[in-house]
Amino acid sequence: MKKVIIKLAICINCMGILFSCVPAKQLEYAKGQYERCNENVNKLKKENENLTSANNELKAANEKLTKDNNALIADTAFASKNYRTLTMQYDKISDLNRQLLESQEKLRQGADQDAQKAMQMLQQTRDDLLQKENQLSELEKRLNAEKANLEAMKIQNGVKESEIAEKSARVKELEDRLNAQNDAMKALKQKISDALTNFEGEGLSVYMKDGNVYVSLEEQLLFKSGKWDVDTKGVEALKKLAGAIEKNPDINIMIEGHTDDVPLNGNGNIADNWDLSVKRATSIVKILLANSSINPANITPSGRSSYVPIDNAKTSEARAKNRRTEIILTPKLNTLYEIVNQ
Repeated sequence: MKKVIIKLAICINCMGILFSCVPAKQLEYAKGQYERCNENVNKLKKENENLTSANNELKAANEKLTKDNNALIADTAFASKNYRTLTMQYDKISDLNRQLLESQEKLRQGADQDAQKAMQMLQQTRDDLLQKENQLSELEKRLNAEKANLEAMKIQNGVKESEIAEKSARVKELEDRLNAQNDAMKALKQKISDALTNFEGEGLSVYMKDGNVYVSLEEQLLFKSGKWDVDTKGVEALKKLAGAIEKNPDINIMIEGHTDDVPLNGNGNIADNWDLSVKRATSIVKILLANSSINPANITPSGRSSYVPIDNAKTSEARAKNRRTEIILTPKLNTLYEIVNQ
């Protein structure tokens, strides 16, 4: 722009000199030059105006680009901040997930140990029951032998009447104890039936078998499917049962958990039907002990899985019957053993 103005000034000066110093022809020639120079000046002015306008447009575009660039810088900073925040949150979530996996593994290991202990207790209980059954069978044989011996002695008169009387008295005492024990179990059965009368017909039944009292509770009264936490109504029934039997220290209490034959895949702390039946039995034991003065030494949890069904049909109704818990009350035989051993 400055160069154009300088050229214009030089041109004007030159024209002035020509007008003052040259003849007419040269003056005409100079005028022509001056007009052409003036035209060039006008063109240069026009170009200057166009360049000025273009320059202003470029400045405006540059300001807009600068503003957009600043906005992008601010957005980038905000995005970076959010990225750092999300990264920290992701790290925290990853750490929490690791802790949860570790806790789950510890729980699983603990559940496996509990299941092994329960299986050992079950095996021990079965061995004890088998031993007692053998002892009872032996007692009956010895009792029959004693009766036979007494009859033989009376017939042969080979022993004193006092010895016969003593043996007869022991046999009579043993029979009386057996009858008294049977009567006590009948009375206990009636007491339990009276205490649970509101629950009979709703998944609960009480009956006697082989001198033992059975309290059978269907799954619907106690548990949700696949669970071992006792429902509120089931807890109420178990509390009433605990109150009915806690004053009978001379009975053994076996809690048997039974499932149907549908395999239960491992899920969380439950490995299979064996595991579920044991956990259910153990849950009932804890409720009975927490709501009574029952001696823990007299109570045993037992899981039978699906291997002792009451209905072998492969129907939903039969499987519902088999999903149950049985509480078996058995009289202790210690006193009878003492009489026989005399």
